[in-house]
Amino acid sequence: MKPTVELVLLVAAHNEEAALPAMHPRLLAVAEALGPGVRVLYVDDGSRDGTWALMSGFIAATPDRVGALRLSRNFGKELALTAGLDHVPPGAAVVVLDADGQDPPELVPAMVARWRAGAEVVFGRRSERHGEPLLKRATAAAFYRVINALSDTPIPRDTGDFRLIGPRAVEALRGLRERQRFMKGLFAWVGFRAEAFDYERAPRVAGASQFNYWRLWNLAIEGITGFSTVPLRVATYVGLFSALGAFAFGVWIILRTLMWGDPVAGWPSLMVVIALLGGLQLMALGIIGEYLGRLYLEAKQRPLYIIDEARLPAA
Repeated sequence: MKPTVELVLLVAAHNEEAALPAMHPRLLAVAEALGPGVRVLYVDDGSRDGTWALMSGFIAATPDRVGALRLSRNFGKELALTAGLDHVPPGAAVVVLDADGQDPPELVPAMVARWRAGAEVVFGRRSERHGEPLLKRATAAAFYRVINALSDTPIPRDTGDFRLIGPRAVEALRGLRERQRFMKGLFAWVGFRAEAFDYERAPRVAGASQFNYWRLWNLAIEGITGFSTVPLRVATYVGLFSALGAFAFGVWIILRTLMWGDPVAGWPSLMVVIALLGGLQLMALGIIGEYLGRLYLEAKQRPLYIIDEARLPAA
């Protein structure tokens, strides 16, 4: 009789053929140490290198322990994780890890111990971020503080995707089918009892990060627009105060003209006011456009992802 799957180690990868050979033995060692009910599930997010070939080799070596999903193209890490969560056996918990080895698999047993002690979600909080430039650390810290100031959903600071998610939380996440996804926010939104543990994030074991500053910026925009309407409210108030200021300035111009006349002056000040108001209007339209674009994508109801090939571990 095959053992019931209790825990799945979920790893989403995109062009990680350099890192996976070092990462996989560590994952497999942790899975074997935790018992027969633990599986490793990879998601190949449309890699163009040898990532899928490596995953296929892992499956061939241990078919009862390892499985993989291959997406039809690169859908992004958030949707790759969603695909993995959708294919976890019912009743199993999930540990989400990065493929680059920065989140040490050796910490998983400690997470499992906290889960079995009663926590539904156990998330890693980075006390150190080795191997990352100062600018990236500073912008990441600023982002978490900004989004918590704007959002009604508290998102733990200095955390990534590295966490254990219990079966009830996994089932709740499966019910969230929005297309523009910010997984760190969704993990927090479902609630349940959560515990944090501090750890030092290691440097990548190999290869280079796929997340440049432009992609991180876009991810930050997804997080803010997905979990806060404050930017829309700010645009409303900026428009209101600008209109009040313009009205007051207009009253002043009328009174000045009636009292002292107008020698046809004020061209520079007029241009400044027009440019200021035009810029504020464009900013407000841009903010509205961000939200409207997300509504447009949701309205089309396209699938979140498409699977090219699925080779799941034995249940």
